Amino acid sequence: MRSPLRTAILAGTAVAVAGAITTVTLNASAAEQTRPFPHPSASTTPSPIDPPPGLHKIGSYRVVTGTQTYTCTNGVFPTASVPEAKLAGPRGWIHHFKGPSWQSEKDGSLVTAAKVADKPRTGTIPELLLQVNSHSGNGILSKAAYIQRLYTSGGVAPAGSCTDGETATVPYSALYVFWG
Repeated sequence: MRSPLRTAILAGTAVAVAGAITTVTLNASAAEQTRPFPHPSASTTPSPIDPPPGLHKIGSYRVVTGTQTYTCTNGVFPTASVPEAKLAGPRGWIHHFKGPSWQSEKDGSLVTAAKVADKPRTGTIPELLLQVNSHSGNGILSKAAYIQRLYTSGGVAPAGSCTDGETATVPYSALYVFWG
């Protein structure tokens, strides 16, 4: 059963909200207006970076500050990089660093993981599915089995030639989702 407020919003009528009148206009058909919203991860086509079925989400953590550091080899910056990031989420802070590794700053639990699949994105580092291959400590990350890196921005290795041994640190952002 719909609340009167939701029914009014779906009907596109004026609604009183905290003493003000707000008009909501919808351009969808009546069938679309009453259809339930899909789950954000719902998709008709499976993605190569979806975790295996049957897992539950442990938490989503966004990169607050993050870099990918590249070291020049044979005159070019390779695609392999070393991450350094601080992630914020509902259960505290996570430090992401070389390994790749993730460690809870709240309880010290630590995981390392290896790439299982990627999904290229133009102009940014790819989205990833990683499988956890080691655990240390008890806490937030102790039950993690897979990690997704989603909604990436930045972090791409510089183009062009470079001097062997030279490093380039490139900012990036992403959302990491831990599954167990």
